[in-house]
Amino acid sequence: MGQRKQSPGDRISEAEHAVMEALWTESPLSAAEVCERVCAENDWSIPTVKTLLGRLVAKRVIGTEPQGRKFLYHPLIERSDYVGGESRRLVDRLFGGRAAPLFAHLAENEALTDSDLEEIEALLKEMRK
Repeated sequence: MGQRKQSPGDRISEAEHAVMEALWTESPLSAAEVCERVCAENDWSIPTVKTLLGRLVAKRVIGTEPQGRKFLYHPLIERSDYVGGESRRLVDRLFGGRAAPLFAHLAENEALTDSDLEEIEALLKEMRK
């Protein structure tokens, strides 16, 4: 089954994102296996995970495959596609579609380390080639 791009209507909540991270790390997983990875740190129970999985299936960002009496879940979108879409929305919404003001904001608020700046400089050099 091919991966699909995330469409604009496929907004994923923070809770759903935690489930997606588990599935991007390893899949397919059962609801119980997802819970093993996310329940303790989020103070969730298996019914919460099943609700989140159901929402993600309805949004068509994860798929299911039956295995006996349970279902296995797997992502239908790539993490990189999701991150790209969310990054674009952030820049569009908060910085008028321009990345430079985002970097300026991060620099002004000391959110960039020397290592971050070196990485950004290397990326810019690579992009200019």
